Amino acid sequence: MAAVQRWFFLVLSVLWPTLAQSADAPWRVDAWTPPFDYSSEPAEVSYMPLATAKKPWRICASYPHIKDPYWLSVNYGMVEHARRLGVKLSVVEAGGYPNLERQIAQISECSANADTLIVGTVSYDGLTPTIRQIAQRIPVIAAVNDINSDGITAKSAVSWTTMGSAIGAYFAQRHPKGRPPVKVAWFPGPRGAGWVTFVEDGLLPQLADSAAVIVATKFGDTGFEAQLLLLEEVLEEHPDIDYIIGSAVTADAAVSLLRAKGLSREIRILADYFTHGTYRAIRRGKVLAAPTDSPVLQGKIAVDQAVRALEGSLSISHAGPVIRVVDQISLPNLSIEDSLAPAWFKPTFVVE
Repeated sequence: MAAVQRWFFLVLSVLWPTLAQSADAPWRVDAWTPPFDYSSEPAEVSYMPLATAKKPWRICASYPHIKDPYWLSVNYGMVEHARRLGVKLSVVEAGGYPNLERQIAQISECSANADTLIVGTVSYDGLTPTIRQIAQRIPVIAAVNDINSDGITAKSAVSWTTMGSAIGAYFAQRHPKGRPPVKVAWFPGPRGAGWVTFVEDGLLPQLADSAAVIVATKFGDTGFEAQLLLLEEVLEEHPDIDYIIGSAVTADAAVSLLRAKGLSREIRILADYFTHGTYRAIRRGKVLAAPTDSPVLQGKIAVDQAVRALEGSLSISHAGPVIRVVDQISLPNLSIEDSLAPAWFKPTFVVE
């Protein structure tokens, strides 16, 4: 296992300089009109990123956490684009979705010395009063997680309802309604996190129109240990499940646990978003599929929108990467540099 991981990271490290050469090309994104409203269908458009900023603007970026590869990839995108544009970036992270008060305190302090705020929220509307106050002074850009639009200038995000629907449709195609029942354990993520509700809104109707029978639903933080404990609970309660569906961290934990228990052939895994772990697991046939919303590119878009908002050139106020489901068949066509931070990248909290 360790040898496979070293080989994987070595290949990524060699390829990344070549992959990064596409920085000057337009980004193909979905754009919503009106912005911040996912009820309308997005239009796929070309987004030309800025080459440089007019001055070294100060950006504060706040994340729910940076303890999984997903937010590490968002961090990489922001850091790389901040360096490209010549702007300053200060990053804070709340440590997890239960920590609303900590995030409120962090963005209040960080934004006091910033020209703009980028926020990946722990709560759909828990930050709204604070953001309204901050928005009276500086532009506020929403990144990745959905949020109440009050006070928001721009948003770099995709519809997490579409993310849930995409992986649900993948399941339904494999197990159409009327076929033999398939027992599913569902791991939505942290209860109360905005993205969890939206994923369920997309996934559950697809499962209802399939052969799925949801025998267990377990909410919990998207840390590896937390998900591992939930998985162990489910396997004790329902040892005969056919599928595990959940976050990318759930999928990572499930791969390890099923291997240890000798159940890798009996239970299949689907993830509702895409990280380094799901990439490796899909290549090895341990995870069937996951939709990617290109978190690296989302990070870059958020920084670009922040600078454009400051410089008066913001024309696309709500954009996000086109969602694509990745499995072994589609994997060769994946633009990996838009989805995953390279192996050498470590969490970066300051760009000067």
